[in-house]
Amino acid sequence: MARIAGVDLPKQKKAFIGLTYIYGVGRTSAMSILIKANVNPEKKISDLTEEEVAKIRSVMTADYKVEGALRSEVQQNIKRLMDIGSYRGLRHRRGLPARGQRTRTNSRTRKGKRKTVAGKKKTPAKK
Repeated sequence: MARIAGVDLPKQKKAFIGLTYIYGVGRTSAMSILIKANVNPEKKISDLTEEEVAKIRSVMTADYKVEGALRSEVQQNIKRLMDIGSYRGLRHRRGLPARGQRTRTNSRTRKGKRKTVAGKKKTPAKK
């Protein structure tokens, strides 16, 4: 099993798909990594030699920020926005969508489970 950047890559997948299991690597960057490392993107992960895995690993460490380093950078960027008090930072702090989505309906992913608020009771209609 190939292990790159602390992630076990799935054996049965093709190389360019398997690399996308690493945080910060999508299909486009996976293809460019494999081309730089002179590895056939259609080759299965299980068929990669140790040499090829080492080439892929060296290209990734040289040119890309992935996994822990990328996660910490993203968290630092969010913390910076919160510290300077920008609008996006406030949205992050309140746990609301930060990119202009509507919140009257939807946005349950950011807001969490519904919290029922007691409303005004309707008076029964008189006849």
